[in-house]
Amino acid sequence: MSSSFKSPVDTAKAISATAGAKDSAKISNVVLLSFLAGAYIAFGGLLAVVASAGFGKPIGLQKFIFGAVFPVGLIIVVLAGSELFTGNVMFMTLGVLDGTASIGGLAKNWVISWIFNFVGALFVAYVLAYMGGIVSDPVIAKKATTVAAGKVKLAFDAALIKGIGCNWLVCLAVWLANASDDIIGKIVGIWFPIMAFVCIGFEHSVANMFFIPLGMFLHAPGVTWTTIIVNNLIPVTIGNIIGGAIFVACIYWFTYLKE
Repeated sequence: MSSSFKSPVDTAKAISATAGAKDSAKISNVVLLSFLAGAYIAFGGLLAVVASAGFGKPIGLQKFIFGAVFPVGLIIVVLAGSELFTGNVMFMTLGVLDGTASIGGLAKNWVISWIFNFVGALFVAYVLAYMGGIVSDPVIAKKATTVAAGKVKLAFDAALIKGIGCNWLVCLAVWLANASDDIIGKIVGIWFPIMAFVCIGFEHSVANMFFIPLGMFLHAPGVTWTTIIVNNLIPVTIGNIIGGAIFVACIYWFTYLKE
């Protein structure tokens, strides 16, 4: 009976092939799938806020609850299919190195997925969470504003470094999902690295496209469009690119596909 898991080399080849498909995808499809990915990650973020609201000490338990439910977003992204910027950092970088994708295709994919991930995350934050009244409960609102205010207070270098750690783990989650040939294996492969990055406190650009605007809609102190972009999304996005491109795509391409 064949194994339900691919070898690391076969996983690298599969990711390279997927990068080729992403490179040639229709722009309209990338736009729609990017919107969905942003919304799916926001669903996980909203669930994490609601589930962990009201928990005080021990702080580790609060972080674990937050991290334990957040992975539902990436599970849907991978299993249902969509274009997530942070995962695409790994896919497209490895594809360019392996010759299955082009620099132009990489740029197109990254720009479109980043922008429309933001649109999808904002839709969930404003329409479903804020206008829908989900965060009208004072306890849930306090959790949402606390999360948002803390993220815009990060120093540039701290946000960048936390972005590196985040997408290192996120891309490993996507890698493990691609290594498995069955749904349960994919879910388990995704859950552990995503739970880990959230509990540790790393920074995910697409998740923050939900968390911080939601806090702004709830009048979190110090949260404006300027602080969202300048204080958080710019350094975190740079860190996410470094974490996914260098520590996953480049190293695995060099060790498994270069020869």
